[in-house]
Amino acid sequence: MTLLSIVWDVDPVMFYIGERGIRWYGFLLALGFLIGYLIISRVMRKEGHPQEKIDKLAIFVIIGVVVGLRLGHCLFYNPGYYLSNPLEILKVWEGGLASHGGAAGILLAVWLFSRRYKMNYLGILDRIALIIPFAGGMVRLGNLANSEIFGIQTSLPWGFKFLRNRGDLQPAIDAATGHCNTTDLTCLTQFWTARHPTQLYEAIFYFIMFIVFFIVFKKFIKKWKEGTFLGWFVFILFLFRYIIEYTKVDQVEFSGWTEAIRMGQLLSIPFILLGLFFMGRGYGWFKRGKSEELGVGSWE
Repeated sequence: MTLLSIVWDVDPVMFYIGERGIRWYGFLLALGFLIGYLIISRVMRKEGHPQEKIDKLAIFVIIGVVVGLRLGHCLFYNPGYYLSNPLEILKVWEGGLASHGGAAGILLAVWLFSRRYKMNYLGILDRIALIIPFAGGMVRLGNLANSEIFGIQTSLPWGFKFLRNRGDLQPAIDAATGHCNTTDLTCLTQFWTARHPTQLYEAIFYFIMFIVFFIVFKKFIKKWKEGTFLGWFVFILFLFRYIIEYTKVDQVEFSGWTEAIRMGQLLSIPFILLGLFFMGRGYGWFKRGKSEELGVGSWE
């Protein structure tokens, strides 16, 4: 750590098996899935659901979120390239995942599961929502290990200098000729751009959200109508996602209705409205009608 920034030079690879590197990102993503699975299994078993059905739900969700994450990145952020080169979509190992696509993938996967096994759609989503913040926090720690999805420049003392991002090595280094060895990393770090560690901001927020929502779940889930917990979760999560975008570097050039809005914010708006809808449905803000049909079968 220097006086006005934190130097970040973590190797994204944990260790190698032969020539194959095992990356922190993949490990943390898998760990997030595993712990999330254990938590939701415990919750649903206590509610009387057989382990076999819980395992099938986990398979649906994992497939939905992985496919959604990848397709979301390809279709939201660079559709022209991937539609012209569809086989590139399969190269998940090269990176490129979008959380908004993952959210859409979960919604679809759980809907398919609920139709097949005659379970309440919103009731299942209430339970799935319980573990998503924890998994999201683990993913953001993986992004931090990869030195990716970082923020805009900052002069705050907790700004990170991502040394793996060579583009942040400022041209001012030329002025140092004769004053320091250009191969001396300790010397050169002064010329890197300090940035907001938005991955860390998000990870901290998601872990706090997980703890708070776990407490809320235990206290209110039996009192609230199915989907109310989900509504609060979706609204708060994507409202935060909308706000945090202001500290991030744009992942893609986007000229929407206005230059003030970014792709990540545009994608968050429908989820914010969806969260408000489910909250309104749960608290009776709307007249009863077709919205009651969202639940398929009974939860208990």
